[in-house]
Amino acid sequence: MTTHHPVELKAPDISRFARGTNGVPYVHTFDSGKPGPHVMVNALTHGNEICGAIALETIFSLGLKPKQGKLSLVFVNVGAFKRFDPAKPNGSRYVDEDFNRVWVESRLDGPEKSAELTRARELRPVFDQADYLLDIHSMGTPSAPLMIVHGLDKERRLARQVAVPPWIVAGQGHIQGKRLIEYTPFNDRSNAKTAILVECGQHWEANAAKVALDTTLRFLAATGAIDEATMMAHVHVKSPKPQTMVDVSGGYTAKTDRFKFVKDFTGLEHFAKAGSPIAQDGDETVTTPHDDCYLVMPNHGAKKGDRALRFAKPSD
Repeated sequence: MTTHHPVELKAPDISRFARGTNGVPYVHTFDSGKPGPHVMVNALTHGNEICGAIALETIFSLGLKPKQGKLSLVFVNVGAFKRFDPAKPNGSRYVDEDFNRVWVESRLDGPEKSAELTRARELRPVFDQADYLLDIHSMGTPSAPLMIVHGLDKERRLARQVAVPPWIVAGQGHIQGKRLIEYTPFNDRSNAKTAILVECGQHWEANAAKVALDTTLRFLAATGAIDEATMMAHVHVKSPKPQTMVDVSGGYTAKTDRFKFVKDFTGLEHFAKAGSPIAQDGDETVTTPHDDCYLVMPNHGAKKGDRALRFAKPSD
């Protein structure tokens, strides 16, 4: 499958947002002065995933403010984003390491140094204040958009309340580290703090920006930051499709540098029977591990040691 996709989106100039409202660069918090939750939206967790930045820029341009509680809009990995080049759009995912794998206390509190750890430590007190967080992402393949949750009941409920995208994927999908949505304060059944992640489609397709904005607006309405009329006035899709939820049942890590899918899978393909061939890894054929199996976020660039895919099954 081709790894080259046209860049239909224009990366916004976010320099005017550099001076935050609370001393943290690129973090803007608006306080309604009324009781309510602190709602937060992230963009640019990865510097090449620009649809979220476009969505936040739109929220700023609309002048939306919280009707209760607080609203924070955060541009995350700005260092990586500053390297974004539409001629080489894959080259700005991160500076030193994946920002969305560093959310382990031993690393955050430890002596290691990287651009992403430095920014994570700077943003950690901000995230600690959030009651609800939406983390906006996009994908390497032209998969249908999907919401990702770790799997706690509170996450599933919030994803259902947001009502878009039409797919919800619950469960872990990586090998090392923790995603921000799995950072301990969020991944705790004893509190109501909830973080969810949206994958808006292929990184640079025009529709990804529309999905990012619609998901943000519906998230803000679901968490009480804006009213439904305001949300409906600005979303592109007025009547979203019913959602389907699947649970990650496992994953596959490439054993060789010769891993290759048997077809140009984009994601969310369904296989009725276990044993259906989906990839070749050196001399080994990779097959579906169970009946009624979905393929989630296939990595067509997987090398030895990389997570190449996730399997999922319908949620109970």
